Amino acid sequence: MANISEHSRQLAEALKAKKPIIVTTLHKFPVIADQVEELSGRRFAVIVDEAHSSQSGEMAAQMKNILSPDGPGEVGDEASDETMGDEAADVYALAYAAALQRGRRKNLSFYAFTATPKYKTLELFGHQDEAGEPAPFHLYSMKQAIEEGFVLDVLQNYTTYKTYYGLVKQVEEDRVLDKRKASRELARFISLHPHDLSQKTEVMVEHFRQNVMRKIGGRARAMVVTRSRRHAVRYRKAFDAYIKAQGYERDIKVLVAFSGSIEDQGQTHTEVEMNGGISERELPERFAEDPYRILIVANKYQTGFDQPLLHTMYIDRTLHGIQAVQTLSRLNRTMAGKEETFVLDFANRREDILESFKPYYEATAIEERLDPQKLYELQTTLDAFRIYYPEEVKAFGEIFFRANHSKRDHGKLNGCLAPASDRFNVESEEVQNEFLSTLTSYLRVYAFLSQVVPFGDAKLEMLYVFGRMLARHLKTNRDPGEALELGDDVALKYYRLEKLEEGAIGLVGDGKVRGPSDVGTGSEDKEKKVELSRLIDTLNQRLGTEFKEADQLFFDQIEAEMRAHQVVQEAALANDRENFGYSARDVLEDVLLGRHEQNGAIIDRIFDEENRIYGETVIRLLLDRAYEGIREGEGEAV
Repeated sequence: MANISEHSRQLAEALKAKKPIIVTTLHKFPVIADQVEELSGRRFAVIVDEAHSSQSGEMAAQMKNILSPDGPGEVGDEASDETMGDEAADVYALAYAAALQRGRRKNLSFYAFTATPKYKTLELFGHQDEAGEPAPFHLYSMKQAIEEGFVLDVLQNYTTYKTYYGLVKQVEEDRVLDKRKASRELARFISLHPHDLSQKTEVMVEHFRQNVMRKIGGRARAMVVTRSRRHAVRYRKAFDAYIKAQGYERDIKVLVAFSGSIEDQGQTHTEVEMNGGISERELPERFAEDPYRILIVANKYQTGFDQPLLHTMYIDRTLHGIQAVQTLSRLNRTMAGKEETFVLDFANRREDILESFKPYYEATAIEERLDPQKLYELQTTLDAFRIYYPEEVKAFGEIFFRANHSKRDHGKLNGCLAPASDRFNVESEEVQNEFLSTLTSYLRVYAFLSQVVPFGDAKLEMLYVFGRMLARHLKTNRDPGEALELGDDVALKYYRLEKLEEGAIGLVGDGKVRGPSDVGTGSEDKEKKVELSRLIDTLNQRLGTEFKEADQLFFDQIEAEMRAHQVVQEAALANDRENFGYSARDVLEDVLLGRHEQNGAIIDRIFDEENRIYGETVIRLLLDRAYEGIREGEGEAV
């Protein structure tokens, strides 16, 4: 057996040496395309793990070409000049041949395994059942695996929280904004607000200490799933600050995982830098070592990560469909002493998670198969934009399908894209979005269908290779337009984090997965513009704010008294936010107790040890507002 663990040359050598079993990764095949010869007449069995995510792209097509140099066999033999028309000798013939190369191969047998089959997985690797629908050759369901003890039920202990908050517009101008952009920016404003991060951090750390860290013989680990690299960075800082402030450093340390580098608040951060020099390769092993107990992730370790010590997951990003199943399934590994798992979710509804799991619980069914005619509909829609012209696609293909490319050819290919790029750039943002969405749909559908249906259509293939490079070119060079920055226009007025439901989410296996039959940009939101104040009011209504105006006035009076206090002013001007909190907290508590006669119910609740989260929320919010007000010159000397 040959284990290809170092470089792609190993793979080429193993194929030449006719090793009976070769273990490798898909991305090594394109690199060895010109290094392997004399594979004609050989047969290969390809065993694919995680088949749902790897077998419909360009790397899979190149793997087929390398392992099957004789081409698609009887499918290719059906080609004829009549099929291609009078242009059989030119670029269309080359495109036609390329299209056929994407199909099935006589000498390749694929055996695929996946716990979360997508529609295309069943089409590519399954067989047709009695009803003519794609189905797996063998099924070992999630339900059966849970019942037989091979995996744990990750929905058995599931707690959801909801964030209630109010926003206020703090500028006189009522800007007219793009609704979608403004909604996205307001959501981002809240999710990155220090108060939101600090409150959720406290909930997670205290829950971990009180309920998790003694599980699995004191070895249990937790993962925090965030929505972006910036959120991961901010959460890491919030976790470190809270753990330090509470004196938990000996028992709990936090790691973070994200790709590349991210600039945030004037600093550039990388995963290795934030983890104290721990390399990306070392991180999974170090996570299993004490005192590293919590891993904060952004689009990493949500698939394929196998760590049985992982007991609890804290979710602060929206999860849908197969993504939800794959992410939560990181918890399902069994080991001695691990009897259950736990999920605390700040971002999703229980019913949505249930719907995501249904298709994979007992048997995966196809709700609607993809009609190949959809591909031609997409082609017609793309042509109608008049972003590119047929002669430009043909000119691109005449260069692209040559056997050898020079550096000059690469320049010519970019030159073929330039007219389309210029036309795209003068279109409205709405048209640009619609074109890119339709083009992306075409590329995905063609990459999949060309492996299932022997189109042998030269024009579809030419549009595919042209469109792939055009999409990259447009996304790289596109002017993103004016970014909405609402931080100075909007302030957090009040905030409440409340547990909604906890317990098991019961599963029944009546779900289905959809084929990509509806493609394109989706329904149009007719209300494109909205006044900032009206948008904020709408969000507040939807988020169920229950604070009374009298309560707000009471807190405003306390905040004003804090800003006017000389000790508090001096502390704010001399310290950063964290150290200010230590200095000013005693003053705030005295101010609150001094107003007990005005609103004893609120004061008692703030200092109630059994309702600690509420009290800390109020105190930290008042400290933050006092600090910001004084630093901005709003404090009044006494």
